[in-house]
Formats: sequence, C-alpha cells, structure tokens
Amino acid sequence: MKIGFRSFAVLVLLAAAGCSTQRVSDNVPYSPVILISLDGFRADYIDRGLTPTLAALASDGVHASAMRPSFPTLTFPNHYTLVTGLYPDHNGIVANRFTDPVTKKTFVYKDASSIADPAWWSGEPLWVSVEKQGGHAATMFWPGSDVAIAGVRPEFWAPFDGKTPIDARVDKVLSWIDLPASQRPRFITLYIETTDHIGHENGPDSPALNDALREVDAALARLVDGLKQRGMFGTTNLVIVSDHGMTTTSPEHIVVIDRAFDMNALDELAAGVLAAFAPKPGHEREADASILAPHDHMRCWRKNEIPARLHYGTNPRIPPYVCVADDGWLIDTQKWLDDPKHHQSKGEHGYDNDDPAMRALFVAHGPAFKRGITVPEFDNVDIYPMLTTILHIRPQPNDGKLSDVQSMLANP
Repeated sequence: MKIGFRSFAVLVLLAAAGCSTQRVSDNVPYSPVILISLDGFRADYIDRGLTPTLAALASDGVHASAMRPSFPTLTFPNHYTLVTGLYPDHNGIVANRFTDPVTKKTFVYKDASSIADPAWWSGEPLWVSVEKQGGHAATMFWPGSDVAIAGVRPEFWAPFDGKTPIDARVDKVLSWIDLPASQRPRFITLYIETTDHIGHENGPDSPALNDALREVDAALARLVDGLKQRGMFGTTNLVIVSDHGMTTTSPEHIVVIDRAFDMNALDELAAGVLAAFAPKPGHEREADASILAPHDHMRCWRKNEIPARLHYGTNPRIPPYVCVADDGWLIDTQKWLDDPKHHQSKGEHGYDNDDPAMRALFVAHGPAFKRGITVPEFDNVDIYPMLTTILHIRPQPNDGKLSDVQSMLANP
C-alpha cells in the first residue's frame, strides 16, 4: 500500500477518532527493531566471503539481491529516506550540501550547527513517530537523529561522534535493551560508517576495504552474541541496510567544468559526482545551450526535465540545472584541480541509482520476517512502510509501497 501526500487528511481523521490515545506498546510483546546502517556497504560486498555473521543472518533470514537507493546516492539524503519513506525530493535533504533559495542558508552535512536547524528536515522520521505514539526510541547515531524534528528527539540519542569505537556503539545498543521494561526502546538505530570511510580513502577493491568488512562483521557478531546472552536474539528484529554503494575513481576521469561549459553564462553551485548550476541573470539562453548540449562522461538536465524514474527535481532547493557524472567520473573546476591541497577520493558515490555499483545492502532477520529467502531488488523508500508495520505504528504520508516488500514478512 502506498500512502501518498493526499492521504494526510485521512490519517489526521483516524488519529482524531481515538487512535492517538493508544500507546504503541499497548498489548504488543517486546520485540525490538534494530535498524543498522553499514554506510557505503555495496550490495555485492557480502559475496566476498569476509562477513560470516552477516552471511549467516542473510541465509537464515531475508536477503535482497540488492536495494535500490534514492537519487542522489548520497549519505544524508538516503539515510533520511530510509526513516521517512520520502524521496529526497520530498524529505528536504536533497544533497549533502545545498542552499535554500529563500533563506539563502546553506546545509552542510559535516557542520553540526547547520544540520541542527529543524527547518531543513521535512516529513516525520520513525523515532519521532514512535515517541509521539507512546513508545520509546533510541539512536546510536543516524543523520537527523540529533535534531529536534517537529520538536521531538528520540528518548535516547547522542550527537554524532565519528571517534566513538564500533564496539562502544554496539554496547550502548545492548545497554538500552537491558533497561527496565517500562523504559526499553522498541526502535533502535545503529550507524557504522567504516566501509564508507575506507571506500572513499582506499577504493572499493582495496585490501583496506576488505579489512573494513571484517571489522564491521565483528561488530555484528558482538551484537548477535550480546542478544543471545540476554535471551533476546530470537525476539529481536535486525534490519541491516546501507545507504548506497561505492565505485572506483581516478584522477584521469574528471570532467573540467571550465572546458565543458560557457562559464560566462553560468554560476557553479555544486561540483563532484553531482554538479549544479544556475544561469547568470540575462544569460538564460546561453546557459541553456551550454548545459543541455551533449557532454562526454556526464548527463545534464533542467531540474524540471530530470527523468521521472529519479524522483528528483520538484524541490525548490534543487538548482535550475543538475549534472551527474558517469560511473567513476567527477565534475570539477580547473581551480580545484590546481589547488595543491585538493584531495580526490579513490572511491565515490552519488551517481545514478540505476548504476549497479550504487546498489545497497538489505538483510533482515527476526520473528517478523520469513526465514531463508532471497527477494528481488526493491526501492529503499519501501523500508519505511515495512518498519511501521513491524513496529505497530501509524505511518505518515510516504512514497513507499508495502506491497513491494510484504512477501518478506512472516505475517504479511
């Protein structure tokens, strides 16, 4: 079932009819959902034979051949999509960096003061819904989880600190499960960025990336062992995902903006895998001709002509022109290339979400799921209605389709 934006009034009427008086925990046995993000874990990494714990969970539970991330295949847009069921075009987080054309403020994903403004974040993430509907939620990091969205934070949360060891993150999750029954969270997130960080620095095919896979799997083993020691493994639903994949980049594979476009007609607003531009006043015709001409190693569109399959281009925060590089290519300026301090990653993401290298991971294990099945690829917006079903909470308007993932549920 798809719950669209027009259904919002119906949801409000249902809540007014008395649903809001029922706590999410009423008459529901404690069976927590732990949503785990392995940032940058490409779908085929599991096939390398380096993650036995993850492979065992996949074999005994549900494993998707892949999960299609939303476009653009970047960290913040996709993490927020996973917990709202809204494409980036609808959830407000349209890239990792962007400027609001009305307020002129800039969102920068690494700037804590920037991301703390609730005005950036549209929709209602799962932890807010759980809290508003009478349950307890906890987040061991997740983009947006340290922001007071709609004035609500998860009951248990912490500002992101990339220096927090993985084992400490796992132990914190287990400590929440140890809380008294009246305080235990039903929804918990666990965020691990190791594979993304190493994939950028060393590339997806590097020995260092393989070491990162082993490290991440050891963290999953620690979590599984901790649940078993508590007698909770059989009653806990583990949903293990990633936000995007990763591909190899090269200094030889760069589209130089200054050579590709007439920069007398354009203002550059963003560069990298995803580049964005606006026409200079009075140069709209020249800008159109320059941007929309055929270009090697990238595709460019007016924002209102971006292919419908990408579900991207209606949000006012998206600039007038958007270009996406071909797999493994980057779009940058000569000035950036000439800067002796410039740094180019050996691995990147943000590309077309139909690119096989951008495919994300999905593994689920627990009483809510069937056992020992592999399912076809599906869109990551569908995670949201699946989780609201498992959590027994009322969904908010979203872009997901429960029907596309219902077959993996033990009681569809």
